[in-house]
Amino acid sequence: MNTPLAAALDAGRVRAITIDLDDTLWPIWPIIERAEAALAVWMAEHAPTTAAQWSDPAKLREVRDQMHVLRPDLAHDLSALRRESIRHVLTQSGDDPALAEAAFDVFFAERQRVELFEDAVPALEWLAARYPVVALSNGNADVHRVGLGHHFRDALSAYKFGVGKPDARIFHAAALAAGVKAEEVLHIGDDAHLDVVGALGAGMQVAWVNREGHVWEHAPLQPHTTVSDLMALCRQLG
Repeated sequence: MNTPLAAALDAGRVRAITIDLDDTLWPIWPIIERAEAALAVWMAEHAPTTAAQWSDPAKLREVRDQMHVLRPDLAHDLSALRRESIRHVLTQSGDDPALAEAAFDVFFAERQRVELFEDAVPALEWLAARYPVVALSNGNADVHRVGLGHHFRDALSAYKFGVGKPDARIFHAAALAAGVKAEEVLHIGDDAHLDVVGALGAGMQVAWVNREGHVWEHAPLQPHTTVSDLMALCRQLG
C-alpha cells in the first residue's frame, strides 16, 4: 500500500479522535522506572536470590527484550512478556517461578499510576465533549485504572486486537469503534513511525505531538499538524 502524503489539517472533516497513551498523555519512562523499583523491593523480600542476581534493571530489560525472540506468540502482549521475563529470572536464580504472577501484579499496579502531562485532562475534556474518543495503544496501560476511562468511547490495544500500530488494521478497528470512516478520524500520537506513518497509511488525518522538538525524519511524508502540547491542537480544531 502506498502511504499518501499529508496535507494541512482539515478540522471540518474530523468526526472522531483516536489517541495514543504513553508519551502522549503521560511520560512513560518515569513510570517504568518506578514500577521496576517497586518490583525490586518486592523481590528482595520474596525472592532474595533473584533480587541479588538481577538487581540491575537494565539486565531485566534485556531479558524482556529477549522474550520477543523466545516468545513471538506474545509479541503484542507487553504484560505477558514482562510476566514471562520475571518468571525466567526467577527460574534462572533457583527461586519459585510461580512467584512471577504476584511479582508482576506489583509491577503492573505501579505501571498504572501515571503522572499526566498538564495539558492531558483539559484536552481530553475538550475533545470528549465534541467527538467520540478512542484510545489506541501498543502498551498495556488501562484507561480505567489510570482514572481516564470516562473520556473514552472505547480503548483498543495491540494485545486485545492481535496486531499493533503501525498496522492499518488496528487504526481501522479504532475508526469502527468510533462509528466513523477512517478518513473522518484525527489520530493523535507522539511516535513518528507508529502513530504518524501508521495513521497516514490507514487514511487518517494525523496530529504529531512533538513535545521535545524532535526532527521529522520521514519526509516526504508529513503529519497534518505538529503541536508541542494538546491544547494547541484543540485550538486548531476549535
